Amino acid sequence: MSVIFSTMSRLFFVLMLVASIYMLFRGHNEPGGGFIGGLFAALAFALLALADSVAAARKALIVHPVVLIGCGLFLAFLSGLPGLFSDGSFLTHWWAELGSTHLGTATIFDIGVFMVVIGGVLALVFRFYEGVEQ
Repeated sequence: MSVIFSTMSRLFFVLMLVASIYMLFRGHNEPGGGFIGGLFAALAFALLALADSVAAARKALIVHPVVLIGCGLFLAFLSGLPGLFSDGSFLTHWWAELGSTHLGTATIFDIGVFMVVIGGVLALVFRFYEGVEQ
């Protein structure tokens, strides 16, 4: 790939990761959330894989995408347990307010969805890119 594309992809990688975190945490009161945030983050890693290599993107991701899927599913499952124990309804979320920010178990659920989407999309994208590189 070109030097310009490789260099600019690193800048866009950081910008897209910041945008994905922003979209993740604004998702309760406005459009956004774990799914769209996960797509933004997966796009950042896919761009890095396209510009440099799948090995560079895997190194930046740190964990295997399938491990990310499993951890995200486990976290989403755990977010539903407090409601099950408090009033017998799975995924009834607890909420707390910190100033104007609403935090609760729904945020934990969104982080789990975020991780599942990143892992699922990158598992697919990395397989496709590995086939093209060979």
